[in-house]
Amino acid sequence: MDTPDDPRVLYQRALDQLERLFSVVTPELLTVPTPCSRYDLRALLSHTVGGVHRIAYVGEGGRAEEVPSWAEAIGDAEWADAFMLARARFTAAWADAAALDRIAVVPWDELSGRAALAGYVVEATAHSWDIAQAVAPGIPLDEQLAHACLPLARRFAPGERRGGRVPFAAVQPVPPGADAYIRLAGWLGRRV
Repeated sequence: MDTPDDPRVLYQRALDQLERLFSVVTPELLTVPTPCSRYDLRALLSHTVGGVHRIAYVGEGGRAEEVPSWAEAIGDAEWADAFMLARARFTAAWADAAALDRIAVVPWDELSGRAALAGYVVEATAHSWDIAQAVAPGIPLDEQLAHACLPLARRFAPGERRGGRVPFAAVQPVPPGADAYIRLAGWLGRRV
């Protein structure tokens, strides 16, 4: 699959989903484990907010690795607000469609803004599933979004190249007939 013509649309859908999930986070859940084996919920929320800030920074013309991939100093009850600030920054940074055609430097490559943002669509969509498993397993997620991300994930995180600049574990098997989120999670190395 080619990069979507305007991945901002998919990314906003992923952010809509994340916003709903962030709104149900309570301080008591912050130490719950997630499918990302290295992250409890607090660490995953921090990484997710940091990722939104990173792609916003890229839209502003910066190199992703110049800003941390983590959000720092977020109070236990402030995650939804922190997410909304990051989302507003992203929306402003990518408002001009010219950002889609500028060269973007992200941790895994130097490519068009359009392609870089498509990679972040995969990240935001995958982390929405990860967060949902910790805060509300079984909550309905946007299946069309996961279907759109599967070919993108295969492109940006090839199964044969894992580790280093492709920070995912080996592709994991998934049950026959698994939904798109389970297939995406397995492709990105989550044990499902």
